[in-house]
Amino acid sequence: MFKYDIIVVGAGHAGIEASVAAAKLGCKVLLATINIDNIALMPCNPAIGGPSKSNIVREIDALGGVMGIAADATYMQMKTLNMTKGPAIRALRAQSDKKEYMAFMRNLLESYENIDLKQCCVTTLIVEKNIVKGITDELGQIYEAPCVILTTGTSLEGRIYIGLNSFRAGRLGEFPAIGLSDSLKSLGLNIGKLKTGTPARVDGRTINFDVLEKHYGDKELSFFSFEPNRPIREQYPCHLTRTTSKTHEIILANLDKSPMFAGLIHGRGPRYCPSIEDKVVRFKDKESHHIFIEPEGKSTYETYVQGFSTSLPANVQIQMLQSLPGLEKVKVIKPAYAVEYDYVPAIQLEHSLMTKRIKGLFCAGQINGTSGYEEAAGQGLIAGINAVLYLQSKDMLNLSRNSSYIGTLIDDLVTKEMDEPYRMLPSRSEYRLILRQDNADARLTELGYRIGLISNERYERFVSKMNSIEEEKIRCSNEKISPSEENNAKLKKYGLTLERGYKISELLKRPDFTYEILKEVDDRTHNLCLPKEVTEQVEIQIKYEGYIVRQNAQVEQASKLDNIKFPVGINFMKIDHISSETKEKLTKINPKTLGQAARIGGIKPADISVLLVLAETNRLKTSC
Repeated sequence: MFKYDIIVVGAGHAGIEASVAAAKLGCKVLLATINIDNIALMPCNPAIGGPSKSNIVREIDALGGVMGIAADATYMQMKTLNMTKGPAIRALRAQSDKKEYMAFMRNLLESYENIDLKQCCVTTLIVEKNIVKGITDELGQIYEAPCVILTTGTSLEGRIYIGLNSFRAGRLGEFPAIGLSDSLKSLGLNIGKLKTGTPARVDGRTINFDVLEKHYGDKELSFFSFEPNRPIREQYPCHLTRTTSKTHEIILANLDKSPMFAGLIHGRGPRYCPSIEDKVVRFKDKESHHIFIEPEGKSTYETYVQGFSTSLPANVQIQMLQSLPGLEKVKVIKPAYAVEYDYVPAIQLEHSLMTKRIKGLFCAGQINGTSGYEEAAGQGLIAGINAVLYLQSKDMLNLSRNSSYIGTLIDDLVTKEMDEPYRMLPSRSEYRLILRQDNADARLTELGYRIGLISNERYERFVSKMNSIEEEKIRCSNEKISPSEENNAKLKKYGLTLERGYKISELLKRPDFTYEILKEVDDRTHNLCLPKEVTEQVEIQIKYEGYIVRQNAQVEQASKLDNIKFPVGINFMKIDHISSETKEKLTKINPKTLGQAARIGGIKPADISVLLVLAETNRLKTSC
């Protein structure tokens, strides 16, 4: 018999964040995984970040998580996407060294004495009176714990498809998790099917890179973690090729061999990461599609073909790949495949990520119907924190939509019924102007410190940074730049001129005036030598002040509905004057606030108005 405070099932990105958070907060943790050599595996693209995902990674770091630190330590290329657009859309992306990332995370886990790693397959949950008590593995060994966090990824009853051939596996070369789905079903949880896939890995020595378009990393580096002293590493280029008419011909001629088009796969795949055959069929008007060729690591010639996910037969895949410019002689190391797996629809969870039916049982990551390493890690961190708070009988952490992308992600999952893998996008957040990647520390570091995941030293650095930002904003609001021949001569190369004296803040509000230009015409600004992380915030906050004020007003207005809580035990079916459809949806989701009810898909605005009136007149009772 083995006893722990918390058991985490699965050692992917969600499981790692959950385990580390719980261990840092003093709990004894068992981290169980099917293959201990695949901890922190990136089974798809070996990259961290990108649009909206970079926001999540920065938020994880601000709360005290570890994904950003690992990404900074193991990057092969760092690049900020959408630099010509506003700061709300900019996104940092790291092409990671896959093996180095895995090694970094395993070393980190093994540095905690209160984390035990165990290679086993969890088959059964031990539950008494709807309270979790532990787990049993495939060998019949029992592990006791009052908290269990399921972070099983695509392993639950996973089945891989390559052409019309299929076999049971979580990922290629990895065993599936057999038995746990049946255990969850027996406990009354609903289980669904989803599908995802990944491209082939090819031999980089057989690619003609000379004919491919090169894409380099940034010369001036940015990082995910707000911690100092990030490593400066050699960067490697990625390359771009494109599908051809020949590629499309091969795909269309072999659709009958696709398990997806043959109806063998029933789970929905991710809409925003479709297979190449999906792209060709759905976008017939497009002559070609971009395909990025990306390295898997410095010490391997294994290469990732991004945007070329498929489940067509292996021999067809070779034809398809060799139809791409630069890949005419390419050799395949690992074929592409699709994987269908079980998941737990997240409307069965609270915002804490604990199941509504079973106390002490949490779910995080792809088991909740999401896709993406970053989404998984964000959920894992919240599940780990809340498992500890649950053990301490404290109120659990519920991140709001206006606090973070992680809060938006979780609210969407537990409020809206999903029938396809969920991917976080900037458009999913109505507050993206204030939930930028650059200000994640300002939004969440205080919270991470209160929870206990941010050290005193780091918190002091954060406070110092915030004070510097405020002091510089005040200076910019008070000090002026005077017109002079010298200043106008310097500004002429930027197409600017000073007709009169301007406050610095007035100049920074101009779209074409930057802090770097300011340094050229203001000696004090130049001599202050403020760090980039301070000047960036000063410029953004001044330049976009009007938009930020407007968005904060929207937050305040929306918060009014989120502050109206439904009574515990309310029977939505007995509320008069709202439609039957609304009653059924409210009963199924069981929202905690009127704001959450308003975000449920299909809920009529007229019904929300009725509920608002009833709430204001105190006529929403548990006896309804």
